[in-house]
This record gives sequence, C-alpha cells and structure tokens, in this order.
Amino acid sequence: METITAIKSRRSHRKFSNQKIETGVIEKIVEAARFAPSWKNTQTVRYTVIENRALLDEISEHCVMGFAFNAKTISRCASLVVISSVGKISGYEKNGEFSTNLGLHWQSFDAGIAAQTFCLAAHSLGVASVILGIFDESRIKSVCKLPENQDVMALIAIGYPIEAEKEAPKRLEVNEILHMID
Repeated sequence: METITAIKSRRSHRKFSNQKIETGVIEKIVEAARFAPSWKNTQTVRYTVIENRALLDEISEHCVMGFAFNAKTISRCASLVVISSVGKISGYEKNGEFSTNLGLHWQSFDAGIAAQTFCLAAHSLGVASVILGIFDESRIKSVCKLPENQDVMALIAIGYPIEAEKEAPKRLEVNEILHMID
C-alpha cells in the first residue's frame, strides 16, 4: 500500500470480527513499528499484546475508569496492545537532566509516533485499530505485570474489521493549518 494512501485511508475501528490475529502478523506490525523515530534513537517504546479473553474482560471492566465506550471496544477486539515507554530516558541527558524545557513531553511524543506507526503498519496488513487514551495506568501496569520503569502511554484495540471503510471525517483545509514564513 502506498504511504499517502495508507495515511488517508486508515480509520479508527471499534468493532472487530472474532478472527484471531496470527502471531506472525502481529510480529510484522511490530517489525515495522520499531522503525518509528525516537528522541536520540532511544527506542523506549514497548508493545505488550493481550489476547487472553479473561484478561481483556478484566481490563474492560476494571481498568478504563468506567468509560463505557472503551470498555465496549476492548470487549470486542481480538487483541489489545499496551503501548508503554521506559521512563526517564526520552528527553533526558545521560546525567539525568532534561535536554529541553519540555520535560516529559518527549516520552509522550515518541509513544505517539510509535502508536501511529503501529496503526499504519496494521492497516497495511488489513488489521483495524483504534487508539484508546482513557485508562487507569496503575491498574493496567498491575494487570499486565509491566516492569516498574515502564509507563503506560496508550492502549490500541486491534482486530479484523467487520465494517467497510468509512468516509474520512471532515478535515480542515491546508490553508487553515499551514503557516509559511519566508
């Protein structure tokens, strides 16, 4: 799939078929996603993929802060990807000080780039996705048994879509978002 076509055609899906995503497909997605750029090539993003239905139900019921929309999406997905980041590296110097005045911003920025790269790679392989931002980080860390030094940055529900591709929501025009300084 051509890059521009992939960017313009990828949509957030919240309804998935019951078909399991083969491990090899998930590995191909992560293989591509690992090429997402990161602060000073620190590569701090990690991918934890949950396929266990009982664990997905637990996350759906107890880890999304009562947000029913996310609970329903998680209950429908084939797999849930926990995007985490090894903390206190991205945006920092070796001596532990921040490199910029933006502090922890770079950790989130790197995780966002990685999440979108993951979703585009999934889309190119026919796997639908949606990035979820409302969750209880401490509960997710506990349920997934993530290392103490990792911060949960986002959840991505994935699966094979059961709906046809949707039209893109209205976008602002280029002249509304582009400011050129010459």
